[in-house]
Amino acid sequence: MLMPRKVKHRKIHRGGWSGSPATRGSAVSFGNYGLKATEEGIISARQIEAARRAMTRSIQRGGKVWIRIFPDKPMTKKGEQTPMGKGKGSVDHFVAKVRAGKVLFELAGIPKPAAEKAMCSASHKLAIKTKFVER
Repeated sequence: MLMPRKVKHRKIHRGGWSGSPATRGSAVSFGNYGLKATEEGIISARQIEAARRAMTRSIQRGGKVWIRIFPDKPMTKKGEQTPMGKGKGSVDHFVAKVRAGKVLFELAGIPKPAAEKAMCSASHKLAIKTKFVER
């Protein structure tokens, strides 16, 4: 699973998810086809890995896949029956903050119908709405 090797601060604030649409990373630049976010939100490292596996299984190890997002934000969680107070919980998993318009995955080296099918199967694994785009 994707996660940073080292972080400057172990625990950070959650922060807001809303904002203006993405301008950087909003174009398909490596492959021929892409999966673009149509709404903002957070995507966990597990969801990214599940989407990657779904895509690679769908294209049957043909073509090339690029992952354009990285889960660099630590999310904390407290124990099951921990009372209120007692500080912030320990780091549980990592997420990527995604703005609307950001290209999440890219594909190259396969025909358009196969790419559309692979991206569709990947989009079902993610927690945000996406759309298929071409270069």
